[in-house]
Amino acid sequence: MALTPSNNMNNGAKAPDFNLPDVVLGKELSLAQVKGANGTVVLFICNHCPFVIHVNPLLVSLANDYKAKGIHFVAISSNDVEKYPQDAPHLMKQHAIDNQYPFPYLYDASQEVAKTYDAACTPDIYVFDQNLRSYYHGQLDNSRPGNGIPSTGKDIKEALDLMLQGKSYDKPEKPSVGCGIKWK
Repeated sequence: MALTPSNNMNNGAKAPDFNLPDVVLGKELSLAQVKGANGTVVLFICNHCPFVIHVNPLLVSLANDYKAKGIHFVAISSNDVEKYPQDAPHLMKQHAIDNQYPFPYLYDASQEVAKTYDAACTPDIYVFDQNLRSYYHGQLDNSRPGNGIPSTGKDIKEALDLMLQGKSYDKPEKPSVGCGIKWK
């Protein structure tokens, strides 16, 4: 497993729009349909990446906790399913059900959405404010598979809480790291 860091995104950049199929609901959803009143977290994930598997319980917990605060989460898988069939839409659906995802799990077959976001890894985590402007793009916390550090979501929680308070996040953002997106 190659360790790939996320790319930079300028704070204040507008969230790129998308219209992608939700593998669980079987219908297309746009960014406008999934955005939260107080913020939106866009996650690039997949089924098989050990880094995503490591944080799945935390992602579910965070999404459930922050939904009540008006912040919605959405996950997108952009991996090439011909080379990585374990990330195929029907398996994404089962994965979302098995992990009790409280957020939509969308499939980016063309990989255009991942390219527009300049997503690089799984998980790649983008936090946008209520106006869909980039607020935070970085890691959940310092936990990684096998490093013995518990996954708490310390960094993203701090960013989300500051955003909800109307304050700026002025700390250096540590990039998320994980498996590289599997490009066609």
